[in-house]
Amino acid sequence: MKIHYLQHVPFETPASIEQWALNHKHSLSATRLYVNDSLPPVENLDWLIVMGGPMNIYEDNQYPWLTKEKRFIEQAIATNKTVIGICLGSQLIADVLGSKVYPGEDKEIGWFPIEFTNEARNSTVFDTLPQRLTVFHWHGDTFDLPTGATRLAYSAACQNQAFIYHEKVLGLQFHLESTPESVSQLIKNCGDELVDGKYIQQPSEMLTPVDNFDKINTVMNSILDKLASN
Repeated sequence: MKIHYLQHVPFETPASIEQWALNHKHSLSATRLYVNDSLPPVENLDWLIVMGGPMNIYEDNQYPWLTKEKRFIEQAIATNKTVIGICLGSQLIADVLGSKVYPGEDKEIGWFPIEFTNEARNSTVFDTLPQRLTVFHWHGDTFDLPTGATRLAYSAACQNQAFIYHEKVLGLQFHLESTPESVSQLIKNCGDELVDGKYIQQPSEMLTPVDNFDKINTVMNSILDKLASN
């Protein structure tokens, strides 16, 4: 399988997703938008994964590549590719599907629980997951649920944490791919966001629960396996 990912900044990589792809002997290629890499022909890929980033989806003037990226995501969805968006990636998918993306009431940074909906537990992708899961977050924006999408998860701070559209397009506001290394890079590069807040943890709180990383990576692998078998 040919997996292509869109990377917005050097420090937000596929992390554990890369290891999953290697373990399954899938090919993995990237467009590094921050250095103006060119986008591949959409017909050359099976999956598109859209990573996170500190920018907002509406900052096209500051990041001109956002405009062409949105059109590329739109094309991938229209041609029935499997598309997975993580954090900023989920917001970009929501925007492409016609939903509003805007600043949430609270930033959510650190380890906080999400609840899966009844619809998630009845789906073939999420049916084996527990009702509640502690996951890693780093986001300020949120989105309205796209028309035709199924809401999969929510949290105290954010009503729309995940959705699936036409069983092939998945948006995850949170990070299941995170590793201690990738979180350390976020802290290093985005540490100015770690101000006092109801849902904002400090670095020591983010890096100490090592078991949490194994748990979310296992869930990420399960979701990827289910999508690959669809």
